[in-house]
Amino acid sequence: MHPSLLLLLLLCSLVCFLALGTLCAVSDARAFFIFGDSLVDNGNNNYLATTARADAPPYGIDYPTHRPTGRFSNGLNIPDIISEYLGAESTLPYLSPELQGEKLLVGANFASAGIGILNDTGIQFVNIIRISRQLLYFEEYQERVSALLGEDQAKKLVNQALVLITLGGNDFVNNYYLVPYSVRSREFALPDYVQFIIFEYKKILTRLYDLGARRVIVTGTGPLGCVPAELALRSRDGSCAAELMKAADLFNPQLVHIVRDLNSQIGSDVFTVANAQRMHFDYISNPQAYGFVTAKVACCGQGPYNGLGLCTPASNLCPNRDIYAFWDPFHPTERANRIIVGQIMNGSPDYMHPMNLSTILAMDNAKA
Repeated sequence: MHPSLLLLLLLCSLVCFLALGTLCAVSDARAFFIFGDSLVDNGNNNYLATTARADAPPYGIDYPTHRPTGRFSNGLNIPDIISEYLGAESTLPYLSPELQGEKLLVGANFASAGIGILNDTGIQFVNIIRISRQLLYFEEYQERVSALLGEDQAKKLVNQALVLITLGGNDFVNNYYLVPYSVRSREFALPDYVQFIIFEYKKILTRLYDLGARRVIVTGTGPLGCVPAELALRSRDGSCAAELMKAADLFNPQLVHIVRDLNSQIGSDVFTVANAQRMHFDYISNPQAYGFVTAKVACCGQGPYNGLGLCTPASNLCPNRDIYAFWDPFHPTERANRIIVGQIMNGSPDYMHPMNLSTILAMDNAKA
Protein backbone atom coordinates (compact mmCIF):
# COMPACT_ATOMS: atom_id res chain seq x y z
CA MET A 1 0.00 0.00 0.00
CA HIS A 2 1.22 3.47 -0.85
CA PRO A 3 2.58 5.28 2.27
CA SER A 4 0.35 8.33 1.69
CA LEU A 5 -2.76 6.12 1.44
CA LEU A 6 -1.77 4.29 4.64
CA LEU A 7 -1.35 7.62 6.42
CA LEU A 8 -4.77 8.74 5.20
CA LEU A 9 -6.40 5.56 6.51
CA LEU A 10 -4.69 5.97 9.87
CA LEU A 11 -5.88 9.56 10.10
CA CYS A 12 -9.44 8.54 9.23
CA SER A 13 -9.34 5.82 11.89
CA LEU A 14 -8.07 8.32 14.45
CA VAL A 15 -10.82 10.81 13.62
CA CYS A 16 -13.47 8.09 13.92
CA PHE A 17 -11.97 6.93 17.22
CA LEU A 18 -11.92 10.46 18.61
CA ALA A 19 -15.49 11.12 17.45
CA LEU A 20 -16.71 7.93 19.09
CA GLY A 21 -14.80 8.80 22.24
CA THR A 22 -16.50 12.20 22.33
CA LEU A 23 -19.91 10.61 21.98
CA CYS A 24 -19.13 8.18 24.78
CA ALA A 25 -17.87 11.00 26.99
CA VAL A 26 -21.03 13.04 26.41
CA SER A 27 -23.24 10.02 27.02
CA ASP A 28 -21.51 9.46 30.37
CA ALA A 29 -22.90 12.83 31.50
CA ARG A 30 -26.41 12.86 32.90
CA ALA A 31 -29.08 13.56 30.30
CA PHE A 32 -32.06 15.77 31.16
CA PHE A 33 -35.58 15.46 29.75
CA ILE A 34 -38.40 17.95 30.20
CA PHE A 35 -42.13 17.44 29.66
CA GLY A 36 -44.97 19.83 30.27
CA ASP A 37 -46.34 23.29 29.57
CA SER A 38 -45.21 26.92 29.17
CA LEU A 39 -43.45 27.01 32.55
CA VAL A 40 -40.81 24.68 31.07
CA ASP A 41 -41.17 25.06 27.26
CA ASN A 42 -37.93 26.45 25.80
CA GLY A 43 -39.01 26.92 22.22
CA ASN A 44 -40.94 23.96 20.79
CA ASN A 45 -43.95 26.14 20.06
CA ASN A 46 -41.80 28.38 17.85
CA TYR A 47 -41.96 25.56 15.31
CA LEU A 48 -45.76 25.29 15.43
CA ALA A 49 -48.65 27.31 14.00
CA THR A 50 -50.08 28.37 17.36
CA THR A 51 -50.83 31.54 19.29
CA ALA A 52 -49.11 30.07 22.38
CA ARG A 53 -45.68 31.47 21.52
CA ALA A 54 -43.04 33.63 23.18
CA ASP A 55 -41.07 34.44 20.05
CA ALA A 56 -41.30 38.25 20.03
CA PRO A 57 -39.71 40.95 22.20
CA PRO A 58 -39.66 41.75 25.04
CA TYR A 59 -39.48 37.99 25.78
CA GLY A 60 -35.83 37.07 26.21
CA ILE A 61 -34.79 40.62 27.11
CA ASP A 62 -32.45 39.26 29.84
CA TYR A 63 -31.49 36.03 28.06
CA PRO A 64 -27.75 35.92 27.19
CA THR A 65 -28.55 36.82 23.57
CA HIS A 66 -31.16 39.44 24.66
CA ARG A 67 -33.49 37.93 22.08
CA PRO A 68 -36.71 35.89 22.39
CA THR A 69 -36.14 32.14 22.39
CA GLY A 70 -39.62 30.73 22.93
CA ARG A 71 -39.14 30.70 26.71
CA PHE A 72 -42.00 32.36 28.58
CA SER A 73 -39.54 34.39 30.61
CA ASN A 74 -37.45 37.52 30.55
CA GLY A 75 -34.41 35.22 30.68
CA LEU A 76 -33.78 31.65 31.80
CA ASN A 77 -36.54 29.28 32.84
CA ILE A 78 -36.61 26.47 35.40
CA PRO A 79 -35.02 23.74 33.19
CA ASP A 80 -32.19 26.11 32.20
CA ILE A 81 -31.37 26.79 35.84
CA ILE A 82 -31.51 23.10 36.76
CA SER A 83 -29.08 22.46 33.88
CA GLU A 84 -26.75 25.04 35.43
CA TYR A 85 -26.81 23.08 38.70
CA LEU A 86 -26.08 19.89 36.77
CA GLY A 87 -23.12 21.60 35.11
CA ALA A 88 -24.65 20.94 31.70
CA GLU A 89 -25.75 23.02 28.74
CA SER A 90 -29.47 23.70 28.37
CA THR A 91 -31.42 21.05 26.51
CA LEU A 92 -32.69 21.95 23.07
CA PRO A 93 -36.38 21.86 22.08
CA TYR A 94 -37.16 18.49 20.56
CA LEU A 95 -38.41 20.17 17.37
CA SER A 96 -35.17 22.11 16.92
CA PRO A 97 -33.23 21.08 13.81
CA GLU A 98 -30.06 21.53 15.90
CA LEU A 99 -30.96 18.51 18.03
CA GLN A 100 -28.60 16.09 16.27
CA GLY A 101 -25.53 14.00 17.09
CA GLU A 102 -23.85 14.93 20.37
CA LYS A 103 -26.63 17.41 21.21
CA LEU A 104 -29.06 14.49 21.47
CA LEU A 105 -27.03 13.06 24.34
CA VAL A 106 -27.58 16.17 26.49
CA GLY A 107 -31.30 15.29 26.54
CA ALA A 108 -34.32 17.03 25.05
CA ASN A 109 -37.12 19.38 25.99
CA PHE A 110 -40.51 18.11 24.81
CA ALA A 111 -42.62 20.74 26.59
CA SER A 112 -45.22 22.82 24.78
CA ALA A 113 -46.98 25.93 26.05
CA GLY A 114 -50.73 25.61 26.57
CA ILE A 115 -50.98 21.87 27.18
CA GLY A 116 -52.38 20.07 30.18
CA ILE A 117 -53.03 16.63 31.55
CA LEU A 118 -56.17 16.42 29.40
CA ASN A 119 -56.18 16.53 25.62
CA ASP A 120 -58.97 19.13 25.56
CA THR A 121 -56.92 21.56 27.66
CA GLY A 122 -55.63 24.46 25.58
CA ILE A 123 -57.83 23.70 22.55
CA GLN A 124 -57.95 27.45 21.85
CA PHE A 125 -54.22 27.28 20.99
CA VAL A 126 -54.98 24.65 18.31
CA ASN A 127 -51.57 23.25 17.32
CA ILE A 128 -49.64 22.36 20.47
CA ILE A 129 -47.77 19.21 21.51
CA ARG A 130 -50.15 17.44 23.86
CA ILE A 131 -48.62 15.22 26.52
CA SER A 132 -49.48 12.02 24.64
CA ARG A 133 -47.50 13.36 21.67
CA GLN A 134 -44.62 14.43 23.93
CA LEU A 135 -44.36 10.84 25.15
CA LEU A 136 -44.42 9.55 21.55
CA TYR A 137 -41.59 11.96 20.76
CA PHE A 138 -39.70 10.54 23.76
CA GLU A 139 -39.98 7.08 22.20
CA GLU A 140 -38.79 8.49 18.88
CA TYR A 141 -35.88 10.20 20.65
CA GLN A 142 -34.79 6.86 22.12
CA GLU A 143 -34.80 5.29 18.66
CA ARG A 144 -32.57 8.11 17.41
CA VAL A 145 -30.10 7.64 20.27
CA SER A 146 -30.14 3.87 19.76
CA ALA A 147 -29.06 4.45 16.16
CA LEU A 148 -26.23 6.61 17.48
CA LEU A 149 -24.98 4.58 20.47
CA GLY A 150 -26.68 1.21 20.29
CA GLU A 151 -29.77 0.04 22.16
CA ASP A 152 -28.02 -0.82 25.46
CA GLN A 153 -26.26 2.55 25.74
CA ALA A 154 -29.46 4.39 24.82
CA LYS A 155 -31.37 2.54 27.54
CA LYS A 156 -28.63 3.36 30.05
CA LEU A 157 -28.71 7.04 29.09
CA VAL A 158 -32.50 7.20 29.66
CA ASN A 159 -32.44 5.19 32.89
CA GLN A 160 -29.76 7.44 34.38
CA ALA A 161 -31.32 10.69 33.17
CA LEU A 162 -33.08 13.33 35.20
CA VAL A 163 -36.68 14.02 34.15
CA LEU A 164 -38.83 17.06 34.96
CA ILE A 165 -42.58 17.12 34.30
CA THR A 166 -44.82 20.13 34.90
CA LEU A 167 -48.54 19.73 34.25
CA GLY A 168 -51.88 20.65 35.81
CA GLY A 169 -52.14 24.44 35.94
CA ASN A 170 -53.59 24.74 32.44
CA ASP A 171 -56.22 22.12 33.22
CA PHE A 172 -57.72 24.75 35.50
CA VAL A 173 -56.93 28.15 33.92
CA ASN A 174 -57.20 27.00 30.27
CA ASN A 175 -59.97 24.47 30.71
CA TYR A 176 -62.18 24.26 33.82
CA TYR A 177 -62.09 28.02 34.53
CA LEU A 178 -61.37 29.26 31.00
CA VAL A 179 -64.93 30.54 30.54
CA PRO A 180 -67.94 30.61 32.87
CA TYR A 181 -69.88 27.36 32.66
CA SER A 182 -67.16 25.62 30.67
CA VAL A 183 -67.82 22.13 29.35
CA ARG A 184 -65.69 20.56 32.08
CA SER A 185 -67.23 22.65 34.89
CA ARG A 186 -70.69 21.53 33.77
CA GLU A 187 -69.49 17.93 33.64
CA PHE A 188 -67.70 17.86 37.03
CA ALA A 189 -67.91 19.53 40.41
CA LEU A 190 -64.42 20.80 41.27
CA PRO A 191 -63.47 17.95 43.69
CA ASP A 192 -64.55 15.37 41.10
CA TYR A 193 -62.64 17.15 38.34
CA VAL A 194 -59.47 17.14 40.45
CA GLN A 195 -59.86 13.41 41.06
CA PHE A 196 -60.37 12.88 37.32
CA ILE A 197 -57.24 14.76 36.24
CA ILE A 198 -55.17 13.18 39.04
CA PHE A 199 -56.23 9.75 37.78
CA GLU A 200 -55.17 10.75 34.26
CA TYR A 201 -51.87 12.17 35.55
CA LYS A 202 -51.09 8.85 37.22
CA LYS A 203 -51.41 7.15 33.81
CA ILE A 204 -48.96 9.66 32.31
CA LEU A 205 -46.40 9.11 35.09
CA THR A 206 -46.77 5.33 34.74
CA ARG A 207 -46.11 5.66 31.02
CA LEU A 208 -42.98 7.72 31.72
CA TYR A 209 -41.73 4.92 33.97
CA ASP A 210 -42.54 2.32 31.31
CA LEU A 211 -40.46 4.36 28.84
CA GLY A 212 -37.42 4.10 31.11
CA ALA A 213 -37.56 7.22 33.33
CA ARG A 214 -36.12 6.42 36.75
CA ARG A 215 -35.52 9.88 38.30
CA VAL A 216 -38.57 12.06 37.82
CA ILE A 217 -39.33 15.41 39.46
CA VAL A 218 -43.07 16.12 39.31
CA THR A 219 -44.08 19.70 40.05
CA GLY A 220 -47.45 20.51 41.52
CA THR A 221 -49.35 23.63 40.52
CA GLY A 222 -48.45 27.03 41.92
CA PRO A 223 -50.99 29.23 43.76
CA LEU A 224 -53.12 29.64 40.63
CA GLY A 225 -55.35 32.37 42.03
CA CYS A 226 -52.42 34.69 42.75
CA VAL A 227 -51.04 35.19 39.24
CA PRO A 228 -51.60 38.69 37.77
CA ALA A 229 -53.92 37.31 35.06
CA GLU A 230 -56.32 35.92 37.66
CA LEU A 231 -56.04 39.01 39.87
CA ALA A 232 -57.02 41.13 36.86
CA LEU A 233 -60.01 38.93 36.06
CA ARG A 234 -61.27 37.85 39.47
CA SER A 235 -59.89 40.02 42.27
CA ARG A 236 -61.35 43.33 43.45
CA ASP A 237 -58.91 44.03 46.26
CA GLY A 238 -55.70 42.28 45.14
CA SER A 239 -56.30 39.14 47.15
CA CYS A 240 -55.81 35.77 45.45
CA ALA A 241 -58.84 34.36 43.62
CA ALA A 242 -60.48 31.94 46.05
CA GLU A 243 -61.83 29.36 43.58
CA LEU A 244 -58.47 28.86 41.87
CA MET A 245 -56.71 28.65 45.23
CA LYS A 246 -59.20 25.97 46.22
CA ALA A 247 -58.35 24.07 43.02
CA ALA A 248 -54.63 24.14 43.83
CA ASP A 249 -55.33 23.16 47.44
CA LEU A 250 -57.23 20.09 46.23
CA PHE A 251 -54.84 19.12 43.44
CA ASN A 252 -51.45 19.27 45.13
CA PRO A 253 -52.03 16.91 48.11
CA GLN A 254 -53.59 14.35 45.77
CA LEU A 255 -50.53 14.57 43.53
CA VAL A 256 -48.33 13.71 46.51
CA HIS A 257 -50.64 10.79 47.25
CA ILE A 258 -50.41 9.25 43.74
CA VAL A 259 -46.63 9.69 43.75
CA ARG A 260 -46.40 7.80 47.04
CA ASP A 261 -48.60 5.08 45.55
CA LEU A 262 -46.46 4.77 42.44
CA ASN A 263 -43.20 4.68 44.39
CA SER A 264 -44.68 2.03 46.67
CA GLN A 265 -45.79 -0.09 43.70
CA ILE A 266 -42.37 0.24 42.04
CA GLY A 267 -40.47 -0.33 45.30
CA SER A 268 -38.21 2.67 44.72
CA ASP A 269 -38.38 6.47 44.99
CA VAL A 270 -38.56 7.06 41.25
CA PHE A 271 -40.89 10.06 41.55
CA THR A 272 -40.26 13.16 43.64
CA VAL A 273 -42.89 15.89 44.09
CA ALA A 274 -41.92 19.55 44.12
CA ASN A 275 -44.36 21.61 46.21
CA ALA A 276 -44.56 24.45 43.70
CA GLN A 277 -47.50 26.01 45.52
CA ARG A 278 -45.44 26.62 48.63
CA MET A 279 -42.32 27.61 46.66
CA HIS A 280 -44.27 30.34 44.87
CA PHE A 281 -46.38 31.38 47.82
CA ASP A 282 -43.31 32.09 49.96
CA TYR A 283 -42.42 35.11 47.84
CA ILE A 284 -46.01 35.97 46.86
CA SER A 285 -47.04 36.31 50.51
CA ASN A 286 -43.92 38.28 51.49
CA PRO A 287 -42.28 39.69 48.36
CA GLN A 288 -40.09 42.20 50.20
CA ALA A 289 -38.36 39.40 52.10
CA TYR A 290 -37.12 38.09 48.73
CA GLY A 291 -36.14 41.48 47.33
CA PHE A 292 -39.26 41.98 45.19
CA VAL A 293 -41.24 45.22 45.19
CA THR A 294 -44.38 43.38 44.12
CA ALA A 295 -45.75 39.90 43.55
CA LYS A 296 -49.08 41.16 42.20
CA VAL A 297 -48.15 43.30 39.18
CA ALA A 298 -46.51 41.63 36.18
CA CYS A 299 -43.42 43.28 34.72
CA CYS A 300 -44.82 43.04 31.19
CA GLY A 301 -48.49 43.47 30.37
CA GLN A 302 -51.39 45.90 30.46
CA GLY A 303 -54.57 46.56 32.41
CA PRO A 304 -55.02 45.89 36.13
CA TYR A 305 -51.88 44.30 37.59
CA ASN A 306 -50.52 44.21 34.00
CA GLY A 307 -52.55 41.03 33.92
CA LEU A 308 -54.68 41.40 30.80
CA GLY A 309 -53.74 40.02 27.40
CA LEU A 310 -50.27 39.00 26.31
CA CYS A 311 -46.82 40.48 26.83
CA THR A 312 -46.05 42.25 23.54
CA PRO A 313 -43.76 45.03 22.27
CA ALA A 314 -46.66 47.45 23.00
CA SER A 315 -47.03 46.36 26.65
CA ASN A 316 -45.95 48.20 29.76
CA LEU A 317 -42.44 46.98 30.61
CA CYS A 318 -40.70 47.38 33.98
CA PRO A 319 -37.09 48.61 33.80
CA ASN A 320 -35.78 46.16 36.43
CA ARG A 321 -37.01 42.59 36.14
CA ASP A 322 -35.15 41.48 39.28
CA ILE A 323 -37.59 43.29 41.56
CA TYR A 324 -40.72 41.72 40.03
CA ALA A 325 -41.88 38.21 40.92
CA PHE A 326 -43.95 37.87 37.73
CA TRP A 327 -42.63 38.51 34.25
CA ASP A 328 -45.95 38.35 32.37
CA PRO A 329 -49.55 37.66 33.47
CA PHE A 330 -48.80 33.96 34.15
CA HIS A 331 -45.05 33.29 34.36
CA PRO A 332 -42.34 34.06 36.93
CA THR A 333 -39.29 36.20 36.20
CA GLU A 334 -35.90 34.52 35.91
CA ARG A 335 -35.11 35.66 39.45
CA ALA A 336 -38.27 34.01 40.81
CA ASN A 337 -37.39 30.87 38.83
CA ARG A 338 -34.01 30.85 40.59
CA ILE A 339 -35.76 30.90 43.98
CA ILE A 340 -37.92 27.96 42.91
CA VAL A 341 -34.96 25.93 41.63
CA GLY A 342 -33.08 26.69 44.86
CA GLN A 343 -35.87 24.89 46.73
CA ILE A 344 -35.92 22.03 44.20
CA MET A 345 -32.19 21.59 44.83
CA ASN A 346 -32.03 22.08 48.60
CA GLY A 347 -35.57 22.34 50.00
CA SER A 348 -36.76 20.52 53.11
CA PRO A 349 -39.37 17.71 52.89
CA ASP A 350 -42.05 20.43 53.10
CA TYR A 351 -40.90 21.51 49.65
CA MET A 352 -39.54 18.30 48.11
CA HIS A 353 -41.05 14.88 48.87
CA PRO A 354 -39.49 12.44 49.56
CA MET A 355 -36.13 14.22 48.95
CA ASN A 356 -34.58 17.21 47.22
CA LEU A 357 -32.55 17.10 44.03
CA SER A 358 -29.19 17.58 45.79
CA THR A 359 -29.90 14.44 47.83
CA ILE A 360 -30.90 12.53 44.70
CA LEU A 361 -27.70 13.55 42.91
CA ALA A 362 -25.53 12.65 45.93
CA MET A 363 -27.19 9.23 46.22
CA ASP A 364 -26.77 8.51 42.53
CA ASN A 365 -23.14 9.64 42.55
CA ALA A 366 -22.45 7.32 45.49
CA LYS A 367 -23.84 4.39 43.48
CA ALA A 368 -21.81 5.23 40.39
